[in-house]
Amino acid sequence: MRRFLEAAKRSTVLWLSQGISPRRLALTLALGFAIGCIPVIGIPTLLCATVALALRLNLPAIQVANYAAMPLQLALIVPFMRLGRWLVSGQPARNFSPAQFVHFSSALRAGTMAGEALLAWLLVAIPAVALLTASLTLMLRRIPMMAAAEAGD
Repeated sequence: MRRFLEAAKRSTVLWLSQGISPRRLALTLALGFAIGCIPVIGIPTLLCATVALALRLNLPAIQVANYAAMPLQLALIVPFMRLGRWLVSGQPARNFSPAQFVHFSSALRAGTMAGEALLAWLLVAIPAVALLTASLTLMLRRIPMMAAAEAGD
């Protein structure tokens, strides 16, 4: 069993890295995870693919990080909506409950709430990507196969 796990780990690292440097793979994973937390359901997969193609990043790796973030995306929708409401109006969203998320009074209000949540996400995502990239780069450089890929660059 141990031999199987080691082979699976080696195959996964090779598949995800595909010869890219630890820093580039770290950026790919950080962007995928951050984009995967966007508080609007249905957008992250397409956006990750677009970002990966535009920046020439590893498409499978960014999608793996995107799908790994999905539970966090669902958990952060309401906090992002509350933070966005506070950022825009300056007032705490005390009366906002998750039930209101399901029962929007109008399409205009739904769009406003989504916009506020996206603003909050953007303010959190930028430093999160920087921190994730730095920490993942350090971790990935400790993997011998990744260090060899970086030495080859």
